[in-house]
Amino acid sequence: MAFDFALIFSLTNLVTNFLGVFIGIIFGAIPGISTAMTVALFLPFTFAMEPIQAFAFLLGLYVAGTYAGAITAILIKTPGTPAAAATVLDGYPLAQQGRANEALSIVTIASFIGGSFGSLILILLAPRVASVALMFGPAEFFAIGLFGLSIIASLSTENFLKGILAACLGVLVSTVGMDPITGSIRMTFGYMPLIGGIEFISVLIGLFAVSEILTKLEKIAREKAIGDISVEGKMVSLKTIKDNAFNIVRSCIIGILVGIIPAIGTGTGAWISYNEAKRGSKNKDLFGKGSTEGLFAAETANSAVTGGSLIPTLTLGIPGDVITAVMLGAFLIQGLTPGPALFRDHPEVVTGIYVMFILSDVFMIILGLLGIRLFAKILKVPLDILMACVLVVCLLGAYAYNLSILNMRIALIAGVVGYIFQKAKFPVPPVILGLILGPLVESNFRRALTISHGSFDIFITRPISALFIFIAVMAFVAPILSKQYKKYKAYKNSHTT
Repeated sequence: MAFDFALIFSLTNLVTNFLGVFIGIIFGAIPGISTAMTVALFLPFTFAMEPIQAFAFLLGLYVAGTYAGAITAILIKTPGTPAAAATVLDGYPLAQQGRANEALSIVTIASFIGGSFGSLILILLAPRVASVALMFGPAEFFAIGLFGLSIIASLSTENFLKGILAACLGVLVSTVGMDPITGSIRMTFGYMPLIGGIEFISVLIGLFAVSEILTKLEKIAREKAIGDISVEGKMVSLKTIKDNAFNIVRSCIIGILVGIIPAIGTGTGAWISYNEAKRGSKNKDLFGKGSTEGLFAAETANSAVTGGSLIPTLTLGIPGDVITAVMLGAFLIQGLTPGPALFRDHPEVVTGIYVMFILSDVFMIILGLLGIRLFAKILKVPLDILMACVLVVCLLGAYAYNLSILNMRIALIAGVVGYIFQKAKFPVPPVILGLILGPLVESNFRRALTISHGSFDIFITRPISALFIFIAVMAFVAPILSKQYKKYKAYKNSHTT
């Protein structure tokens, strides 16, 4: 593991990381602005940065945004991010009991512990996974890409078909421009500016940021400014932390395991951990009424997920969740390819990511404990002014990538498409997965066939490729079989009664 102390711990990197954490807490505390939207919104600011500095900023946003959703979950019963949905159950009742400061200190400490554990597991596991992945060829990378696309099964549990169509749209958009193998022009319809393809960053900003702004504008008339919020009382005691030691360790493990499995996400990790804490608690009646156990479980797990989700992202190029899917754009912007080659060719960047991930948690707990009252004030900003400012930043970010008006137009079009998708209950993440993984699947599929002289046997005779293809097929088939089984069971029950 390469370690250049002067390079990684430069003042520029430290200040950038601190700034990322600060901004992440502010935006994470604003209801309706998800962590994925925050990372997508500020991704353009990393264009001119060096790789380690860029990831110092983005990791700060990721870590702090995941934590900060708990602030509004506790104070106004509105989770700032989906990751904090389970936090509402016990955080808000504690605030109503005059224990808001205790609840806020619990989530801050729990997030620090979960995030630190996640970073430790990332450092231990990622190099080992990457060393195995170095043996992969085109057939294996095609299979992994196909497996990544199959993640839409878990992202689209409400409507599997809509998830398939959304992913197909992403793959279709990824084919616009120059063919990666032959160099021929395709899907441009004679419009010359599209020869270089549709910029990933423009689509990303549009789907995640602009679409959310349009959705919020619909509700703006019903939104009200938040009045004075009392953040008083004592902080969490050392005894309470000790009493939750087993709960914290269990939640860390759950969070890591959930994070390693692609596409499940922080929210799911928090709910699983919360349910396990309730199931094993001696005070089940307190859950939902102000249980510190529930608060520790939810916040420890969702922060531990962040470390776990970076493992498949860094080692295989498969996003662990929606946020790391957005962060893959940062690798592309920096000219880096996430996967085993990243560990071999750019070890200093990998080491920098490890260090900045740890520092993000350190800055997060410092700012979280010292600045709770200050960050709560952001809730008083009128929503219409806030959304207008965010929209301007979105369009400037899209334009800044290569100073192209076309990118701004693409961001606006993608925003409208994302808005329509939300209204029609189409999932947005599969579009991003299709856009990211489409070129990986296509190019490696064609390279593998070139190596095998057109024989498809190469995909099933190589064990790793065959395994990932099998898992991918099962991921596609499982939801269909599950749905048919439920129909059969309902039919059987109706006829037996």
